[in-house]
Amino acid sequence: MVEKKGLELEGVELQDRLVYINRVAKVVKGGRRFSFSAIVVVGDGKGRVGYGLGKANEVPDAIRKAIEQAKKDLVKVPVINGTIPHQIKAKYGTSEVFMKPAVEGTGVIAGRAVRAVVEVAGITNILTKCYGSRNYHNVVKATIKGLTMLKSPEYALKQRGKLKGEEV
Repeated sequence: MVEKKGLELEGVELQDRLVYINRVAKVVKGGRRFSFSAIVVVGDGKGRVGYGLGKANEVPDAIRKAIEQAKKDLVKVPVINGTIPHQIKAKYGTSEVFMKPAVEGTGVIAGRAVRAVVEVAGITNILTKCYGSRNYHNVVKATIKGLTMLKSPEYALKQRGKLKGEEV
């Protein structure tokens, strides 16, 4: 159920969340030159989310570039009653993210990178666990990969040739 690229943005209020800023030093003849990279996630709180990486010599420029990139890479995520339809495990590089639906009132049980992604997507109740590398880049990518692999119950029934009220 992946709808990627070209999602319409007219009249949609997007919220952005800064995940991580990295300062990189390049040693040159006169000393050190610093540049910054920023990872930002953007979402509408109703099931659309994207991430971006921006690099610049100043922090605000890096964040602005990351937000622009994130807006270009929005994906649709099925959110049912504030949680995900089923549990899923996604891997990117050596980072692995396990996500499990939770009942109302549980809240978002997640680390920094996963929390940013699921909150801007509009998920309010979820249980998550990261395995392997905790690298922010890979954790964000694994989370979004997992969210795009989710299937809504209607979509799954349609794929199997069943109707909503039919015996499964």
